[in-house]
Amino acid sequence: MSIGAGQMLVAYDDPSDQHSFSLDDNSSAEESLDETRLSLESTNETVPYIGQRFDTHDAAYEFYCEFAKRCGFSIRRHRTEGKEGVGKGLTRRYFVCHRAGNTPVKSTNESKPQRNRKSSRCGCQAYMRISKTTDLGAPEWRVTGFVNHHNHELLEPNQVRFLPAYRTISDTDKSRILMFAKTGISVQQMMRLMELEKCVEPGYLPFTEKDVRNLLQSFRKIDPEDESIDLLRMCRNIKEKDPNFRFEYTLDSNKRLENIAWSYASSIQSYEIFGDAVVFDTTHRLTAFDMPLGLWVGINNYGMPCFFGCVLMREDNLRSYSWALKVFLGFMNGKAPQTILTDQNMCLKEAISMEMQTTKHALCIWMIVAKFPSWFNAILGERYNEWKSEFYRLYNVESIEEFEIGWKEMQNFFGLHSNRHIINLFALRSYWALPYLRSYFFAGMTSAGQSKSINSFIQRFLSSQTRLAHFVEQVAVAVDFKDQAGEQQTMQQNLQNISLKTGAPMESHAATVLTPFAFSKLQEQLVLAAHYASFQMEDGFLVRHHTKLEGGRRVYWIPREGIISCSCHLFEFSGILCRHALRVLSTGNCFQIPDKYLPLRWRKISTSSSKLLHNAPSDHAERIQLLQSMVSNLISESTKSKERLDIATEQVSILLSRIREQPVSSPVVRDASSIHRNF
Repeated sequence: MSIGAGQMLVAYDDPSDQHSFSLDDNSSAEESLDETRLSLESTNETVPYIGQRFDTHDAAYEFYCEFAKRCGFSIRRHRTEGKEGVGKGLTRRYFVCHRAGNTPVKSTNESKPQRNRKSSRCGCQAYMRISKTTDLGAPEWRVTGFVNHHNHELLEPNQVRFLPAYRTISDTDKSRILMFAKTGISVQQMMRLMELEKCVEPGYLPFTEKDVRNLLQSFRKIDPEDESIDLLRMCRNIKEKDPNFRFEYTLDSNKRLENIAWSYASSIQSYEIFGDAVVFDTTHRLTAFDMPLGLWVGINNYGMPCFFGCVLMREDNLRSYSWALKVFLGFMNGKAPQTILTDQNMCLKEAISMEMQTTKHALCIWMIVAKFPSWFNAILGERYNEWKSEFYRLYNVESIEEFEIGWKEMQNFFGLHSNRHIINLFALRSYWALPYLRSYFFAGMTSAGQSKSINSFIQRFLSSQTRLAHFVEQVAVAVDFKDQAGEQQTMQQNLQNISLKTGAPMESHAATVLTPFAFSKLQEQLVLAAHYASFQMEDGFLVRHHTKLEGGRRVYWIPREGIISCSCHLFEFSGILCRHALRVLSTGNCFQIPDKYLPLRWRKISTSSSKLLHNAPSDHAERIQLLQSMVSNLISESTKSKERLDIATEQVSILLSRIREQPVSSPVVRDASSIHRNF
């Protein structure tokens, strides 16, 4: 795409046009060719040339626009000139590179928020000049000046299409987008649907998510200040009805809403037990107002997503994220999560290191993988799926050394040494690759299954045309619906007949303590443990598959203290004891898993009663009073609607049937202190 240094594609066919060309007072056409890039190898019919004729100046513009797109830049109309005299009109036009000129100094207006956006202009001198002539009778436009000398990198074909000049939304697509918006789906979902409809690869539509958000915003004529007032009024009304509802906000120097965050009483209660691992998803925006949206989400003991809090921010920057994290910790009484999963956002990364210094920060693998089609599809072509399989293999390898060696081999095999995404991913490997993360607890939220569950959960809160005040209500409804649905799913899980597969006492004991979701994960490990052999060593045990003669995992067990650990770190990573440790316990005639390895967060305890159980009295009479209080609350809540009453009647009937199946002489429930052991 370049010609030899020292050549300049510029010429003049009219002495009157031979004047120096400068786009502004600070730019100069006299640039060093050794430090720039030229874009063509030879002149042909698709390249502008001196003397080239066009019927209209619009035809000349379209020709130059197509040329620019092939070369890796876009153009704009820069300057027009006309001759003196009545009726002479326009006689000369300049079309310039989109990066021509320098950033104009804007006058600041304190009454309006300023957007800190970096300009793409860098004083590029590339241009095409056309002049009007009537030499052959009929007026026509002739190319009288052409410079294809750029002082910046030109874009590749798969990148140039993202320039604003080449992004368009047709009238048909606009109608389709507005129809989607009325259904309440997110912009991201709209893009996926339209890609499927048009049979194009992800990221290959002629417009971006930002373009769609701008389009939707242009169809709304709502005063942001009125919206902010309504939003704050809504939060105050909720606070009056529910004193445990929490919200915080900031105003700018003009007393306009800048940031707002909130959390519900049930969310704060859930966080007390399940706030050890948190996803902070900031990849969405409240479409109608183009506001960054952050959602704190976790996983409960039944493997279902739970909502912790929400934040709306005016700007996506370090200051906003730092404020959001401080407020969230305030909502949760200063308790920071053990781990937090986020998108690949450098401002957020820095904010977490400042505000949550004891928390392990990691990147959501599913958020990274979602960007792969736009990053690598065009570059790798038919090899994309092969590369993706290799990426997943490396992601799951056991050791750091194996990962780093394999990564270099992958770069060599697919020719990705200079790819900026590959370079960036490797630089951040300790934030997303499993070999670096297995010593930290993530509650299984790195798995593909949980990522889909969390994404589905988050989509409930998003609506393309939602008003700000209505959004708080919408989130409250979604959280309440999820809580009710979660209770039903919890009941269904508990009513399922658990099938024991090994017959081991450890399995039957764990089935009485863990939720069905957690028990199924442990049961997988118990079944696999039977395929492993253990060998006692001087400093512990070596455990490996019975078909292997080398390798294996190191297990350290101190029976008197009930402490066991394994080099695979599965327990640290998921809270579920691994097959290697279970094999050693079985070999050592251990008939129950040590209590500390059946964590509270995976036990059969509902979020609604966890706080009551924590302070539950041991006296049997007081327990009866507690049950009566709970029944009273059940009746009070159930009578608020027909739907609630139907659910309560159905579920209580099921509960009574289960209770009647139990023997009358059965001892009372164990003291709460035996349930709430530390993690």
